[in-house]
Amino acid sequence: MIRVVLIGILLLLSLAFFLQNQEEEVTLRYFFGLLEASTPIYQPIMAGFLVGLLVAAILLFPPWVRARIDLKRKTKALQQAEVDLERLRESLERISGRSSAGSQLEASVGFHDE
Repeated sequence: MIRVVLIGILLLLSLAFFLQNQEEEVTLRYFFGLLEASTPIYQPIMAGFLVGLLVAAILLFPPWVRARIDLKRKTKALQQAEVDLERLRESLERISGRSSAGSQLEASVGFHDE
């Protein structure tokens, strides 16, 4: 939640900067001075900001995908382990239930004979 608030503040400050510097002009020289362009200063700064976001997204995407795949694999393994645990508990209850029911039956038969 703190990250979302910080990103929101950063975006609002960036937007305020872009809006306040619309009149400022800058001359961009491309390809070793062969091409020149005059543009408001906020445009190259915004382009740099967007390129940075794009590069960060590209660099963070593969680890995110790997983490999601790993999470799905571990979730599936956990579900299988829970199914196995439940099956073992049921078999233990059947085994212990039969032996305790058998001993209770023998005990009650013993009391009736006396």
